Amino acid sequence: MRAANVKDGALELADVKSMNFTPAEQQIFSLRVGDVLVTEGSGSLRSVGASAVWRGGVDGVVCFQNTLLRMRPRAGITDGRFLEWWARSAFGSGLFASVATGANIYHISAERVRALPIELPTLEEQRRIADFLDAETAHIDQLLALRERQHQLLMSHRDAQVRAHFRSVDTSPTRLKFLLAARPRYGVLVPKFEDNGVKFIRVNDLLDLPGRAESLITISPEVSTQYPTTVVRTGDVLVSVVGTLGRAAVAPGSVAGANVNRAIAVLRPQPRVDRELLTTWINTADFQEQALLATGNDSAQRTLGMEDMANFYLNWPSESDQRKLALMVQRSIEWSRELSDALKRQSAVMKERRQALITAAVTGQFDVTTASGRNATEGVCA
Repeated sequence: MRAANVKDGALELADVKSMNFTPAEQQIFSLRVGDVLVTEGSGSLRSVGASAVWRGGVDGVVCFQNTLLRMRPRAGITDGRFLEWWARSAFGSGLFASVATGANIYHISAERVRALPIELPTLEEQRRIADFLDAETAHIDQLLALRERQHQLLMSHRDAQVRAHFRSVDTSPTRLKFLLAARPRYGVLVPKFEDNGVKFIRVNDLLDLPGRAESLITISPEVSTQYPTTVVRTGDVLVSVVGTLGRAAVAPGSVAGANVNRAIAVLRPQPRVDRELLTTWINTADFQEQALLATGNDSAQRTLGMEDMANFYLNWPSESDQRKLALMVQRSIEWSRELSDALKRQSAVMKERRQALITAAVTGQFDVTTASGRNATEGVCA
């Protein structure tokens, strides 16, 4: 088990690595059901100290790496489930982060965790607290799962509406390449990073290109010169074509002159083509379905070929109808964005209340024998 396997309250067991442990090391580092695993280091104070309990799930002897701390409940003194909830409280309340040291990587260390204070009630009370939190957080988690499902349905409805809009106006079938002024190109294969160089756009930057324009990493001008066809111009459409396919953004003037990495293709639409509308189409199921067919035989990371993408089919309106279609699409997207933001705010509030409930219960701020999740958060949450 590694730090990558541990999230707040859950273990991700789909990617468990293996390494050699001698029999003596297995005696020291093997896990028992009920052990609590805590991430010892992280590049972010927000994620250092995330914890989850080991309940098995992997056959054979399982050990833990030094990127994790193991907390094992002491028989007759500590209930394992209470220890699990205490660790989650220490993470969510910032207690673990308060003892972390470091600059780029923050460490909490076994010694500092051992020195942390803990209010330890009787074993019977610990079990009552654990029972209470098991039930109440399960209810909150169900509500969070429902909100996530609602969000998925909302996104599906938005995509269906946009797809319908493209079919509601007078359109003609065409290929993507006929909307472009130049062939699509991949970006820089091997960048050389240096300060005060040429701005360099990566896939995650497409999530908020205008907001990240001033903080983009930079590469050597000499390397950028080797890729002149992907030097960005205002109005270019940038599309992710490796791994995550179809993330797209229109290049604002603030990134003109930048270059892009290998996972991004630069599309240069003809002047008569509405850039925002083309970007919206790239985010539709029509694009995704063709991308999936074009990369279906990829055994490793999906990579969309430039020639394949250039030949994608789409229904495109005449120049006079593009503005009409763009307004229809924009209204649908804005409506879904408002609902999406509302669902996200509700989920954030529920997560805050869940954390406050955990911390209040394990620190004895109320009596769990008479409390319910609804009134237990009164006076605890804002």
